[in-house]
Amino acid sequence: MASNQRPASSGSDAGDPRSEIMDERKRKRMLSNRESARRSRMKKQKLLEDLTNEIGRLQSANSQLLESIREKEEAYIEMESANSVLRAQTMELFDRLRFLNSILEIAEEPIMASADFTLH
Repeated sequence: MASNQRPASSGSDAGDPRSEIMDERKRKRMLSNRESARRSRMKKQKLLEDLTNEIGRLQSANSQLLESIREKEEAYIEMESANSVLRAQTMELFDRLRFLNSILEIAEEPIMASADFTLH
């Protein structure tokens, strides 16, 4: 029974070609894993840099939009003010026109009455 079990590697089988092949495979796998981990870290770093740049770009665009909105709000307030003045002026002119029309009606009444009187 004891003959079926392999003794633990104690360095005495350093010349064993199978052991050397296994050690070489293990070393290559470790190097491959290290390289893969390095690439993964670089990829994450690049993604972080890209996202940081995107944040900066979006914050800048947001600031520009906020400034544009502020300018448009100011222009709107100015237009509303000018519009209010124009409405008041329109109402004033409308009232004056109505008054002048009433004066014309009054002025035309005697003319019409005298014209009716002379025709008969």
